[in-house]
Formats: sequence, C-alpha cells, structure tokens
Amino acid sequence: MHGKGNKIRLCPLWPKTAKHLRTLIDRQELGNWVWWLRLGIGIERIKPGNPQQNGRHERMHLTLKKETTKPAGKNFLQQQAKFDDFIQCYNHERPHQALDMQYPGELYTPSPRPYRGLREVTYPFHDRTITITQCGRICIGRRKINLSGVFAGQNVGITEVSEKIWLVSFMQYDLGFFDHETGRVECAENPFGAKVLPMCPE
Repeated sequence: MHGKGNKIRLCPLWPKTAKHLRTLIDRQELGNWVWWLRLGIGIERIKPGNPQQNGRHERMHLTLKKETTKPAGKNFLQQQAKFDDFIQCYNHERPHQALDMQYPGELYTPSPRPYRGLREVTYPFHDRTITITQCGRICIGRRKINLSGVFAGQNVGITEVSEKIWLVSFMQYDLGFFDHETGRVECAENPFGAKVLPMCPE
C-alpha cells in the first residue's frame, strides 16, 4: 500500500566481521535484512557511538517511551492499544516543531516505488543456482551444508573458486565459502559492505 523506500538506516548491529556475521546468522537475526535486500532497499549504517546521526528517529523513540511505557500496559493487548493511540496522535493530532507545526500525516506521500512482488533471483555467472531448504541448508546431491534459516526459500549462487572450495553468493553479496570437508559456510569478512555514514548535521 505504501510502496518501497530507497534506503533504511540502521544502528551498528550490522555485521562487521565474519565471526559477528556467523553469530547473527546463528541467532536468526538477519531475516529482516534479507527481506529488505530482496526488495532493493539500500542499507545505511551509522557510526558506533553516534546516535545523533539518526537523531530524528532517536528523538521519536524518546517520545514513544515516555507516552506508551510510563506506565506500561498491564498486558500485551493494553500495550498494543497504547502504541496504536500513539501512532494516531503522533501522525495526525500533534503538531511537530521540526515540521513548522504541521502534522506528519499532512506531509506524508506514498513511495513512488510500488511493491509488485519479488522477482526470482538467478545467478547466470555462477556454476549453480540453489534454493536454500526450509532448514537453512545448501543441498548438493547427498551433501548438506548449513547456511542459515533466514535464507530459507531464497536462491543463492555457488561457484567453485578453487579445488573443492565453493563461494556462496546472495544477490550481489558474497556470503562466504565451504569445502568438501566441512558442513557449513564460513563467512566472508563483512560481505554486505554496509555504508558507514559521515557525521549528520542533526
């Protein structure tokens, strides 16, 4: 209904090393990122310890916490009702100084990039295109290589880059490598190469 954004700005949780990425994959914490990448939404990351680079969002969080958690609802339904009331008030009833005392709902326009589903991902320059199983594995014949459940149902490309060593790619990102001995993908260093933003005037 609202269309797709061009970019999303994240805190520094984005994986910075192969070990960090492996931890996030094992914890199934990359599901949203996989979905955003499939939608063609770019990823931006603020510098560690610089929340002012995402100042507007952090300020919204402060207001959200004050108005919906003090006191908190007594159960999930009451808490959700608090959030729903906050959304209505924040967007349509409360003027914002940063918007010249207008309401966000008055200025909002849908994205010009409508959502029309996802195109199938193919890898014409790889040796094979493989669909990840629901349990997060790459299956080649009888061999099963663990990747992650967050990629379940997604196509990845694999290419033999050296004798019995295979590169695994997701879209334009090289995730890591596996060989014929190990049963899991060893992550590449910072495969997504997320952009680190410069200081923001906010």
